[in-house]
Amino acid sequence: MSGPPPELPVVVLDALMPTAQRLVLNRRGSMVWDVESHRGRYAVKLGYPIEATSEWPAQPWTALAPAREGAVLYRLGSAEIAYGEWEHGTWNIQPWREGSDLYRVWEPCREQGSSVEPRPSVALGCVEALAELHAKGWAHGDVQPAHFIVGPERTHLIDLALARGGHVPAGYDFPFRGCLVHYETPEIARSVLATGVAEATQPADIYALGASLLISATGWRAVEYPDDAPRPVQRQAIVDGKRRAVRVPGELGGLVEAMLSPAPEDRPTIYEVGKVLS
Repeated sequence: MSGPPPELPVVVLDALMPTAQRLVLNRRGSMVWDVESHRGRYAVKLGYPIEATSEWPAQPWTALAPAREGAVLYRLGSAEIAYGEWEHGTWNIQPWREGSDLYRVWEPCREQGSSVEPRPSVALGCVEALAELHAKGWAHGDVQPAHFIVGPERTHLIDLALARGGHVPAGYDFPFRGCLVHYETPEIARSVLATGVAEATQPADIYALGASLLISATGWRAVEYPDDAPRPVQRQAIVDGKRRAVRVPGELGGLVEAMLSPAPEDRPTIYEVGKVLS
């Protein structure tokens, strides 16, 4: 979204009465603010449509994503959730999650010549966060390293705008068209290539968690394709099974291998993954 520096909508300012605010992200149809107020610290998300370019089709659904996530969080019983509309799309307010994401936490493991191994306790924290969602009958749909926030007391799973498992108001809903390709399963990639849409499932979350653990521990994607290849080419590589070898040390390596099984029915459940790690 071009124009002057972004500001929080009046409705959000009135709700929180910020004492401090910081723009954390503004890209791909989404803005995220870190906002402090007398009530506490919050993440504020604003969505706006992505305009078409010569390389990227228009993405109007990004304007609805914050309200959809707000509705999902409300259905899941999360506290201090609010969402609504602003002039360019929708917004939500949710508690700020303190910590570092999984990829950053395991950065020492990826340094050249490093002898640091990925800690199973960190992986278990991610598993527990995803298990909490699965236990409520939901699939996340967009599992990736950036969405696991490893905090001082627990790991939080964030960004639930694509989650499936319960009712979402029709005015804020939109079809599932896949996720970040690095973490997409063969069945989702195949469906998106064939029809443009797919189904977010718990077995797909397991695959995405395995791919997230792999890239965070080693720096390597699960599937080999050129970085600058078009999305359809990347998805076809996933469908064709151009998997890299899993080179994660210890018991975690075998577990990640099982999580990345091409057939959904061959992947362990989140509870089976947790049992191995604990």
